[in-house]
Amino acid sequence: MSSHPKVGERLASIKHVVLVLSGKGGVGKSSCTVQLALSLVNQGHRVGVLDIDLCGPSIPRMLGVESHQIHQASSGWVPVYADSDKRLSCMSIAFLLPSRDSSVVWRGPKKNAMIKLFLSDVYWGELDYLLIDTPPGTSDEHLAVVEYLQEWNPDGAVIITTPQAVALADVKKEINFCEKVGLPILGLVENMSGFVCPHCAECTNVFSTGGGEGLAKHMDISFLGRAPIDPNLVMLLEQEDKTLVPNVNEPKENEDEREKTASIVETYQRCELSKIFSVIAKHLEEKLDEKATAS
Repeated sequence: MSSHPKVGERLASIKHVVLVLSGKGGVGKSSCTVQLALSLVNQGHRVGVLDIDLCGPSIPRMLGVESHQIHQASSGWVPVYADSDKRLSCMSIAFLLPSRDSSVVWRGPKKNAMIKLFLSDVYWGELDYLLIDTPPGTSDEHLAVVEYLQEWNPDGAVIITTPQAVALADVKKEINFCEKVGLPILGLVENMSGFVCPHCAECTNVFSTGGGEGLAKHMDISFLGRAPIDPNLVMLLEQEDKTLVPNVNEPKENEDEREKTASIVETYQRCELSKIFSVIAKHLEEKLDEKATAS
């Protein structure tokens, strides 16, 4: 008999469940989750993003849906959609807080209860991918989500790191956590691997480069790719209107003249990083195909 039957009911209509982890904060895990989701949607998939970073929820703001409301239907909580085609949906505690500045001061049991509620009560509908954005480290939230998902065999985790040694040391702990709880590692992404100049497009290795790839080889896990810092992506994720094509070289007073798109899914395709994450998303799909074939 299932320990968490309602969780199983929700997951039954979802093809792939992928956790996004990082060993430490500040490595761009949430922005990588958003870019992975946007890339998968652009490749024709239906994607949901569950934000369980309860103390620092940022996914709604990055997707431009922070001011939206979630609704209760007979089938459960209805997630917020980030595009008109309803191919990209999102659920986060940010939708339940009175303001952006409101803090969540909860002990472990209350966090665990909220994560279980998200997994059992959100009606995602038919999804190809559910990406679960987690807080940094290996805390209550990670143990709770793994416990609730484990009997339903989640596909595994994508681990985000930056190339410098201090971040890589913490990533080793995250890899060890995955091994201890039996969570498969689908691959590693090296984020902030260089800085792309918005004027000449030259890439400078601010934090060095290659550390994540070297660690992946050393730990015998798949390396999904590396992504530099791109000021235009930062501009897109920070601006309120996600339909404006970002251009850091354009004076702010000329904002009315900037090109507009239908949604953030299309706007993101105008960023150079979209090409890189398109490849990372394809590598992830290949890894999942290999896993399915092996089983």
